[in-house]
Amino acid sequence: MAIRKADVAVVRFLKRTAWTRGRVTAILALLVALLLLFPSLVPSALGNPGGLIENFLPWLGVPILPLLALAVLRRSASALSAVLVAVVVWVAVFGPSLLPRDPGAHDLTVVQHNVSDVNRDPAATARTLIDADPDLIALEELTRRALPAYERALRGPYPHHVVVGTVGLWSRYPLTETAAADIRPGAITGEWSRGLRAVVRVAPQRDIAVYVAHLPSVRIRPGSGFDTRWRDESAALLGEKIADEDSTTVILAGDLNGTTRDRGLTPLTSQLDSAAEDFEFSWPTAFPVARIDQVMTRGAAVVDVRTLPETGSDHLPVVARIRLGGERSHAAACHPGAGAVQPGPCHPLGHPCPTTATAGQIVATTCSAKSAGTSRPIRR
Repeated sequence: MAIRKADVAVVRFLKRTAWTRGRVTAILALLVALLLLFPSLVPSALGNPGGLIENFLPWLGVPILPLLALAVLRRSASALSAVLVAVVVWVAVFGPSLLPRDPGAHDLTVVQHNVSDVNRDPAATARTLIDADPDLIALEELTRRALPAYERALRGPYPHHVVVGTVGLWSRYPLTETAAADIRPGAITGEWSRGLRAVVRVAPQRDIAVYVAHLPSVRIRPGSGFDTRWRDESAALLGEKIADEDSTTVILAGDLNGTTRDRGLTPLTSQLDSAAEDFEFSWPTAFPVARIDQVMTRGAAVVDVRTLPETGSDHLPVVARIRLGGERSHAAACHPGAGAVQPGPCHPLGHPCPTTATAGQIVATTCSAKSAGTSRPIRR
């Protein structure tokens, strides 16, 4: 009887075709493809697995490789077909980011960097940022000890700056308004100031509102999973301020502790544009796996984003090129023809520099006397 049962098992095994083998592998491959296409289907309940997947979505390509190996070992046509579907979906979603592209003309260059509150060499960090030749520099995790070093290093090329709490903005162009932006979650007590708003005059009769923000960190906790509650609350507060913003053109630069696919950042991503999520990951420096440092816009377009060399922070700096929208761009207005931009009186910097002070916060705006009466057109 035992022999007959063994014979039956062998016959059943031999009768299995290439299309019936490897069904588990095929199901797993199709699940990967489904998650790549519709990560929002994963719920936020029970530890917020949906938010976690959205932040690391490109890495769903990693399990495709072992699934392919299993499909080949099993000689399973169904599994191979399913793996092929997953590969096609991954390439469709992320492939364009791997292709070289010409970002075209741009009007402003913005550097965003969480400099780290334990950075041992602020001066070297500042030099790395200056080498990118940006128009605006947004910094987070500024400390009272390190702030003077950043101010000394950036004072020359960026004569206008404001610092509120632990965030700051340095600009080539005058700041006509500066103020704190309160994005503190209700559960956080004590000294906590991680947002600012400034109005930057990039051209006569052309002001843009710039927000710099550092949203609360997220945590993976044994009891609650991917915990983003404080960050999401802070994002909602910031989203309300941007929604109420009167300026036609808005730039948000900051450490948002999440990618633009993260559902918790919907209050921001629903009203601001950003460059496509590509492989310019900014965190952590040792092995970057996600871009949680963002430059986003309204009334303008982020045409290119890339990272800069490491600076001693656990984040890589992010540099974004922005084409202004709405009105005719200042670069186009001053230099309508093709070719190099020539120095000229397109953008005088001889504007007054106001200072806004708020009790209990570090707020400083400075202007260099030598900048008065000079001019610097926005670059193409």
